[in-house]
Parts: sequence; C-alpha cells; structure tokens
Amino acid sequence: MNQNVTPPRGPFAPAHLPADHPRVAFGKIGVLIVNLGTPDATDYWSMRRYLGEFLSDRRVIEVNRALWWFLLNVVILSRRPQAKGKDYDTIWNRERNESPLKTITRAQSEKLAARLAPQSDRLVVDWAMRYGNPSIASRIEALQKQGCERVLLVPLYPQYAAATSATVCDKAFEALMKMRWQPVLRVAAHWPDDPVYIDAIASSIERSLAGLDWEPELVLASFHGIPKEYFEKGDPYHCYCYKTARLVRERLGWPEGRLRLTFQSRFGRAEWLQPYTDKTVEALARSGVKRLAVITPGFVSDCLETLEEIAGENAEIFHHNGGEQFHFIPCLNDSEGGIDVLHNVIRRELSGWVELG
Repeated sequence: MNQNVTPPRGPFAPAHLPADHPRVAFGKIGVLIVNLGTPDATDYWSMRRYLGEFLSDRRVIEVNRALWWFLLNVVILSRRPQAKGKDYDTIWNRERNESPLKTITRAQSEKLAARLAPQSDRLVVDWAMRYGNPSIASRIEALQKQGCERVLLVPLYPQYAAATSATVCDKAFEALMKMRWQPVLRVAAHWPDDPVYIDAIASSIERSLAGLDWEPELVLASFHGIPKEYFEKGDPYHCYCYKTARLVRERLGWPEGRLRLTFQSRFGRAEWLQPYTDKTVEALARSGVKRLAVITPGFVSDCLETLEEIAGENAEIFHHNGGEQFHFIPCLNDSEGGIDVLHNVIRRELSGWVELG
C-alpha cells in the first residue's frame, strides 16, 4: 500500500486486499499539462523525427494522405529539418541542452505543483508534449503508476483549435486505448475569455511597455494561424482569437486601432487566416510607423514561433522596411501571472473531484 495516501473506502482498501496482493497505489488525482512539442536536439535526424511526427498529424495537415506521404517523406523531410534546425539553434537553451519550450513547460509544472501542494495532498502534477518527448502516453502511464485514478488533461492553448487542443485529446485517448486499466480522464476547457487570463495578458503588456523609454504607436496581438479552409469547415479558432484580443483591448482601455490582431506561422501555399503578421509588420513600417510592439497571447510559453519568428524575423522585417523601435512582449511563461492563469483553469476543472482554494 502507498503509505503517502490516506486509505480510502472501496474495493482497494487494505481490509479488502489479500495478504499476498501486489502493492497498489491509489487515491491520487493527476494533472497533466500538455504543450505543442519540441525536438530533442537541433541535428538533422532529431529535427526529422520531430517534424515527421508533427506534419503526419491528420489534424494539422488535412490533405490526401497518399499525396501528402510522398510530399512529406520525399520532399519536405529531406530539406526542412536542416533549415528548422538552424532556427532552433538560435534560441536553444545551451545550459540544459533543450528548447526553451521544454524548459518553460517543466517550470510551469513544477510551480503549479508547489502552488497546489498546500491545497491538496492528492494531486500529482506532470507535463508532456504532443509531439516529441516526454510523450503524452508515457506521462499518463507514469501518473497511473503513482496512484492517479483520475487525470485532468490540460491542453496549453487558451483558444481552442482542432489542430492544437483536439489533437492533444486524440493522443491521450489513443494512449487510453492501449491501457488495460484506464484512469478516468477529464479534459480542461480552453480559456479565451477567462477574466484571470485577460487580466494577466493586459497586465503583462502594461508592465512590459512601462519598461521602455519609448512608446509604441500601436501593438500587434499575433496569434498562430490556421488554413482558411479549416475555418470555413467550422473550426472556431478565428472567433476565439478575436474575442481574446477585443477583451484585452477593452481591459487596457485602448481605442480599436491601438491593438490590432494578426496571424503568424503559415505553412505551404494555401491561404491562411489573415491579416498575416509578417505582411502587416512590413506594411506598417513602409507606411511610416516607427515604433511597434508585438505580443503573442495564444502562446502560454515562449518558443520558436515567438522567439525566432517574432522577436527575430519580424523585428528584422520591421527595421528593414524603415521601422526604428521594435519590442517583443514575452509570453506569460512561468511568471506569477502565468501560473495564476493555469492554477485558475485547474481549480475550475477539478471541481467535483477536489475543491481548491
């Protein structure tokens, strides 16, 4: 019996177990936060494995599978790993030999565990990646071995999309399909309009801009894009992004033109949600805007898309086209405000399993 768990009533209570029964851990509740993913290293084969898993996801790429298999394995994965490896190398955490996304997600998990520990001794907090390591399946198994009979799955996406939140659920249920003894699974809802989240984003903007010795003429709220076709098929992501941006602007008390929404990170030749971040940055600089700030509210952790694409590539675009001052506002990451948001989501979603303060 697990000595750290108060013996519960039920079929696994000590009185109901024969003397020779294998040790069974029970009585715990797992909280598994899941981020997008990360390669294990920046070399060609590490990048190929990561990109292969990511771009093979049918939620991410919705095209003819036979045609896509050929394009992916013969064309894309022969070239793209080198280029993306170089991009990752510019932001790589040398001290830990890992991507910033992995460093930050681990820190979020550890700080959430510390925050939750005084509120309940039944909770076990862990973290996983949808693509790469640690895998969702491995962490669900690890939580069960620690006695977690129930698991709260928290996809780390404030705005739901099929290619992000839904695919996390797909992978979790795929893992459960292979388990003889499944834990009960609950999935946390997204939080595009949660007051704690909106206030945390607005406050981060205020603090970051207060530290500058110049004032931006406007701020872009850049969200990760999806193909326009997905939106036309019914994906609600576009609407959630606009709702978040509107609520943040209202919380800041800014006029409509002061905070503008854009979409980044498009891939392939198809049309994606517009306006595009890079094209908007270029157009603003060419139109005479000299001072610009960008925040990425849809990312809970800084990663390649924020550190390299926004703080690096888009800053270059702005300066190359006549802009003078460019400021990237970091994600909430494992800041106190960021942990407040995740704690609030977890507290809300655990209701009925355990009540937290």
